[in-house]
Amino acid sequence: MSGAPDVSNPGPQADAYVGLGDWAPETLGAGRVVPVVSAPDPVLSRPGGEVDPTADETVRLAADLIATMRVSPGCVGLAAPQVGVSAQLFAVDVTGHPKTVTGHGVFVLCNARVVEATRWKAGREGCMSVPDLTGDVKRASRLVVEGALPGSGETVRLVTDGFEARALQHEIDHCAGLLFLDRVAGAHAIYQRKVYL
Repeated sequence: MSGAPDVSNPGPQADAYVGLGDWAPETLGAGRVVPVVSAPDPVLSRPGGEVDPTADETVRLAADLIATMRVSPGCVGLAAPQVGVSAQLFAVDVTGHPKTVTGHGVFVLCNARVVEATRWKAGREGCMSVPDLTGDVKRASRLVVEGALPGSGETVRLVTDGFEARALQHEIDHCAGLLFLDRVAGAHAIYQRKVYL
């Protein structure tokens, strides 16, 4: 895939599984539902800066992302740039989605990076910030991601696959200033959305 980093051979530590430990979204407190911006808003194409995962503003933003995601039908992930904040922070929850095999529940990661990406497959994606279109994007179906948890600042490593792996890559792209439209093979792989859940 054009522009994708080569992380297929990251070394012997890639399979060291850490997981979320006892972190839970409730540790963030109550969040506010905030507006989601749509393309071509410039914040969506600007790489986000790293955040301090222990800072109060980071914890508040993490809570807002979860609150907004929960009231948005069909939403399985939401990144800070989608709510107008250029920062490396996103929430994911693929629980209950019919394509989910592996799922870690609701979580938020700060400053996430891909440690290992293998088993590339094409799949259809949509986005709240691109409400009228979907597209076929080639993504790794097995993924190892490292990031920090908001609040505690603890570094975690998640091993996942399938739909959750796709959601993570989609949100990491948002934090880098990329939309799924930047990853499609061409105009032939973009479609008008028929139904928005």
